[in-house]
Amino acid sequence: MAPLFPAIPDNGKNSSPMGNSQKIGVVLFQLGGPDSLDAVEPFLYNLFSDPDIIDFPFAKLAREPLARLMASWRAKKVSRDYDIIGGKSPLKDLTLLQAAALEKELAKICPAKVKVRVAMRYWHPFTEEAIKELETESLEQLVLLPLYPQYSKTTTGSSLNEWNRLYAASRMERNTTVPVRIVPKFYDDTNYLEALVEKVQCGLDQLIYKDGVHLVFSAHGVPLSVIEAGDPYQQQTEATMQLVMKCGGWGYPHTLCYQSRVGPGRWLAPTLESTLRLLAGQGTKSVLVIPISFVSDHIETLKEVDIEGREIAQEAGIAEFGMMPALNDSPKFIKALADMVMAATRGDLSQSFR
Repeated sequence: MAPLFPAIPDNGKNSSPMGNSQKIGVVLFQLGGPDSLDAVEPFLYNLFSDPDIIDFPFAKLAREPLARLMASWRAKKVSRDYDIIGGKSPLKDLTLLQAAALEKELAKICPAKVKVRVAMRYWHPFTEEAIKELETESLEQLVLLPLYPQYSKTTTGSSLNEWNRLYAASRMERNTTVPVRIVPKFYDDTNYLEALVEKVQCGLDQLIYKDGVHLVFSAHGVPLSVIEAGDPYQQQTEATMQLVMKCGGWGYPHTLCYQSRVGPGRWLAPTLESTLRLLAGQGTKSVLVIPISFVSDHIETLKEVDIEGREIAQEAGIAEFGMMPALNDSPKFIKALADMVMAATRGDLSQSFR
């Protein structure tokens, strides 16, 4: 398989200890979300016009009008959903909190000066904005850290493709002495798993019917065509669930399901809704939903799981519905990210995502 990422410029500094005067740039990649109700439709247009999301024969000609049509069609419903959770996505604020916490954590353990910036794929702060900010810094290393634990071409791949398109035209790229390192996935990172286990245990501790609980791991769905083309997302998501169960040492029954389906076609299954109804039919008394592919709370957790999922569970007869909050700026998670950055600067992390 040909490498998906560009070669890493290397001037021999990568294996050298970091000096006190060295400056490192870290870029956190995320999906992004509308910061107001007025931003919903343009956000959706950016999402649906992504070639890594909408791709088919002659897509170059049809993608823009199709994206406008889909954005216009879905904007009213999606705006209502955002209105319910406060009129905007919390993803930008939460990711900026993560960036600030990571910068603070790295200052404790890294002899170099570190600047952490956020690059959102579909809304501000865009990737281009992050690049422009970093262009003003005299960087000696650059670490790209997508905040998607499991690799998929629709998330990590899309963010890095956008970076490559814009970075190639930037002043930073012309400075070939700056090595660029990538953390393409971290679904099996020990510290990340420990952060998840801590959150799951907190969720379990709040349940009344612990003896009858079923753990429901919910991940963002992708079309089956993506998986059939070789995308490792499903495999890595299943592995994350099994690793969390092993690390947690729980004996509870558990199930992996998928949410956030958009449009027709075959998607990963089972869905969150069908899973909750099946468990209710089997007499399950209590469920704890664990957002296994999301590291920050946003509309998929706050609306789809905590509101819609809760309503489905209650209507189906499940007595107790718990939801694990996303990792957000959990100290264990921030420490895990800091360790990943440090490993990347040493060249310890492979770019391989299989």
